[in-house]
Amino acid sequence: MAATRDAFACMGVRDIQAGLAAREFSAREVAASALDRVRALDGATHAFLETTEQMALEQAEKIDAALSAAVASVPGAGAAGAAGTRAAAEAAGAALAACGPLAGVPVAFKDNMNLAGTHTTCSSRMLAAYVSPYTATCVARAIEAGGIPLGKLNMDEFAFGSSTETSAFGPSRNPWDLQRVPGGSSGGSAAAVAAGLATVTLGSDTGGSIRQPGSFCGVVAVKPTYGVVSRYGVVAFGSSLDQVGPFARSVADAALALDAIAGRDPLDCTSQEAGAGFAENLAEGVRGMRVGVVPAFMEAKGLTPEVRAKVEEAAGHLRALGADIVEVELPNAQAAMSAYYVLGPCEAFSNLARFDSVRYGYCDPGHADLGGQYEASRAKGFGPEARRRIMLGSYLLSAGVYETYYYPAQQVRTLITQDYARAFEQVDCILAPVSPRTAFRFGEVSDPTDMYLSDMFTISINIAGNGGMSLPVGLGAETGLPVGVQLISPQFKDHNMLRVAAALETVYGPAPVAPDFRECATFEAPAAIPDAAEAVPGKDLPGLATDGDAAAGAPVQGATNKEKGGSPMRSEGCEASERSMAEPPAPQVKRGGEGGRASSAAPTKRVPHEQGSPVDCPGEPGLSERLGAAEDARSQVEKAGE
Repeated sequence: MAATRDAFACMGVRDIQAGLAAREFSAREVAASALDRVRALDGATHAFLETTEQMALEQAEKIDAALSAAVASVPGAGAAGAAGTRAAAEAAGAALAACGPLAGVPVAFKDNMNLAGTHTTCSSRMLAAYVSPYTATCVARAIEAGGIPLGKLNMDEFAFGSSTETSAFGPSRNPWDLQRVPGGSSGGSAAAVAAGLATVTLGSDTGGSIRQPGSFCGVVAVKPTYGVVSRYGVVAFGSSLDQVGPFARSVADAALALDAIAGRDPLDCTSQEAGAGFAENLAEGVRGMRVGVVPAFMEAKGLTPEVRAKVEEAAGHLRALGADIVEVELPNAQAAMSAYYVLGPCEAFSNLARFDSVRYGYCDPGHADLGGQYEASRAKGFGPEARRRIMLGSYLLSAGVYETYYYPAQQVRTLITQDYARAFEQVDCILAPVSPRTAFRFGEVSDPTDMYLSDMFTISINIAGNGGMSLPVGLGAETGLPVGVQLISPQFKDHNMLRVAAALETVYGPAPVAPDFRECATFEAPAAIPDAAEAVPGKDLPGLATDGDAAAGAPVQGATNKEKGGSPMRSEGCEASERSMAEPPAPQVKRGGEGGRASSAAPTKRVPHEQGSPVDCPGEPGLSERLGAAEDARSQVEKAGE
């Protein structure tokens, strides 16, 4: 093998494809090396929940076969000398292009995206044994574009969170500092790219869940305009807010990934023809472009000086590159968070109603009546944050309350959308912070309301449906951790923000692999990650479990997979107590040459933490506290509507 495992980790899409075309290495070597690296290093980050080794190797073999056939078909390609080598490389390059924009590139998917034959758990006990019977359009397109699928990635439960701390399988860790969160809800997707475990990953963004972890982990993270990428097969949080997008270490790689997954899908009526070609104008620069800055964002309470300084620095670089910096106003943006925490829980409540323990999902055993089974299964299957949002959504949609909160929030949504439309009459792109701070330590932000503030600069983009992305611009002066700036584009003009990002990237350079995960990084305890080959379709369909069934020893959804003939690694009967928000032990890393191998406490994969009753959760906010956000929403909604 001409390239080492760690060398592949630092390569971008074009680098991998150039090596494949030159026959320096094979696609199978890329796939095997990527899987070896995941097994060796993911014990530190806990980014992966499941690998797909068989799928990866089969895809790699298809690409290698296409390359071999193309080279063999060229007369004189095997001849000695420069001409024969050049002819072979040209034929291989054409074959790769025919395979798709991601041909030979290791990719991985957030665990709310269905991939047939794999577990799709949404990092929830509710779906811990669910095996996908079909594949999401975005996943299918990434694989059809030649991507080598490595597996499924950790996330906040049902995408409810900003740190992956709500995952039923334990949190992911930030590769830049293993004592800190990677962000969320797509924390596993961001951590996998930052650690060099995958070249491209896909995540979903409902209020900042792609861009915020992208900023925390120092990678490029793109949330395209609502409708650019199909949502078919992606487990819904907020159907009018969700959007799928890529993570990568360069703007070009992210644009190529977006080219692969974008476009109209007849299975998703909200998807649109986006025109693709996102990678075509990246080299055009920003001279003559008008880039907006929102003064209210830069003066927002809670924005740390190091983040503000980085946004101002980026604005200065854009000015030096020939862009005009223009101040724009978004007068209703201050109401975005309040409107979001009305709209989001309402849509989440509606979408989570399908998890009833009968059709699929966790089924609590030993109940003689359907009502008792419903209540117990949902109480134990959902974690605290999911229950919190279900209760809030139920309240907001109840009779006599709907008109007070939900309808005004939709009116505010219209006002925010109009604000962005007016702003984009003046500018081509808007520059803003992504998050008010850099990555925080585990347990540092324990209050749900404080956690929600992590998305204070990103939520309004989802409400308006615009495109937004995070671009890493170096390390913060105070914390020494990655900082990202947010670029926002008009609807269906995502090329604008990618073009501006590419110009800034000429100053800052592509995102590097996190220092502890570069060449020769070693961890003592490799990750024990189950593979999709162990998935047993149909085990998630329990039917009604009665007391008689339980007494007779009939298999039920709450039983361990070992009892059902599956893998004990996915046991739902874990006796561990519910994970607290305290900081988890982080593995220590030793780089090559520093001597020895460090001890590591690798997290166990696919073992959900036991969930308690919603009335027996120490430290969980009461109903009045949960509804406090709604009361605040009402006042801000009314103020914005005046």
